[in-house]
Amino acid sequence: MSTPPATSAALDTRPTPVTLVHTRDELAAARAGAPGPVAVVMTMGALHEGHTALLRAARGQAATVLATIFVNPLQFGPAEDFERYPRTLEADLARCAEAGVDLVFAPDREQIYPYGEPEVRVDPGPLGAVLEGASRPGHFAGVLTVVLKLLQLTRSDLALFGEKDYQQLTLIRAMVRDLELPVRIVPVPTVREPDGLALSSRNRYLSPAERDAARSLPAALGAAAQVAAGGAGPAEVLAAAHAVVRDSAGMELDYLALTDPALRPLTEPVGTHAGPVVDVPPDGVARLLVAARVGATRLIDNTEIPLTRPEVN
Repeated sequence: MSTPPATSAALDTRPTPVTLVHTRDELAAARAGAPGPVAVVMTMGALHEGHTALLRAARGQAATVLATIFVNPLQFGPAEDFERYPRTLEADLARCAEAGVDLVFAPDREQIYPYGEPEVRVDPGPLGAVLEGASRPGHFAGVLTVVLKLLQLTRSDLALFGEKDYQQLTLIRAMVRDLELPVRIVPVPTVREPDGLALSSRNRYLSPAERDAARSLPAALGAAAQVAAGGAGPAEVLAAAHAVVRDSAGMELDYLALTDPALRPLTEPVGTHAGPVVDVPPDGVARLLVAARVGATRLIDNTEIPLTRPEVN
């Protein structure tokens, strides 16, 4: 019995076509006919495998996947890299197609801020002034403002964000909770390159020597996890991580902090004030966060650290 020839549909492995829109009206029209639930992944473009992980996670949870590509000027400081931030729309669209994205919203500044820079912005509260917020004043107000606007414009049912930007994720969750926004926030684990470096569009700026220095960031996280697994307390865990980055030539440490999941420090951090120290949480889960400058490139990383609570006799 002969095997029937494969159909053209079975042989077609081309990426799914993506609908690209640039204006609010085009987005509203495309969104009106989209089946739900709708998931959004917000990006600034220059997409890499970390973004692909977000898009594929969205594809697994929603009938319609929407990606936004917008380099948000509000979250860049005066000395930061807004102008040189890579714009790679053609390549981004190809990656979106491969990940099964249905709709891409790539607006210009006037579409997002039609009245100029907004006079009213989302206040991130005390958490927005520590760690990244201490190093980048106003950054999180810019992030939360654009996230809120994009949630309103896309009317999505769920939004996916990477754990690499853990403080950002924490603040977005708080905003959604406190303002009672009808959207579910879904975290996605950090994607790493083969040498352990967290994927970032800024990695492309690193020279080979700077890349070698940058590897001390994931190495510091690993050293902390190792001593924590042996029963070390918060101060010892932080010291183990600090020893790695302190001895790394070519790296300027910004901050290193061991916190609870709400980003309250469990021991005095290195390089920044992060609020009063609190007790180890009952479930023993901590978060180690680090930021450093390697050459002209600023990098961040973090990981979950399970801690063993001391037994009370």
